[in-house]
Amino acid sequence: MSAEQRIAASSNLPPLGALADKASQIVQMIAPPSLAQLALRVALAVPFWRSGILKWDGFLKLSDTAVTLFSDEFMLHLPGGPYHFPAAGVMAFMSGCGEVTFPMLLVLGLGTRFAALGLLFMTAIVELTVPDGWPLHITWAAMALALIAHGGGRVSLDHLICAWRSRT
Repeated sequence: MSAEQRIAASSNLPPLGALADKASQIVQMIAPPSLAQLALRVALAVPFWRSGILKWDGFLKLSDTAVTLFSDEFMLHLPGGPYHFPAAGVMAFMSGCGEVTFPMLLVLGLGTRFAALGLLFMTAIVELTVPDGWPLHITWAAMALALIAHGGGRVSLDHLICAWRSRT
């Protein structure tokens, strides 16, 4: 028996697999999947909500600034472009509605996958509008994809609805 084997045999340390299992249990206690999903929902909702709320001057009344941004400032950076947004007023209205509605759904955990898909689509449009913002946009896309793949988690209305439906 080598010196290393004798030291390992004489010590009371658990095998490496047991240590890995214990570490995994501790991490899962600190950050359960439901907490991570809640954090993802809120983290993705905040920047879109903040942007969307600035587009409105009242109930279903767009601010002049929002329409001006889509008609004069924002451009789609596509091959051969940049190009102006088509139907700037409609695009501003749709953007404002999505940036307020999807974040509310995410925070509530209601239609989480649908809301995350909507924000993923909006992220793609934002990337085409502001191509230099990709380091931030890729984090939004990653959060949206995680929510699309895994749903809203146990701390969501989606989960409550599914639990209620399974009982009836």
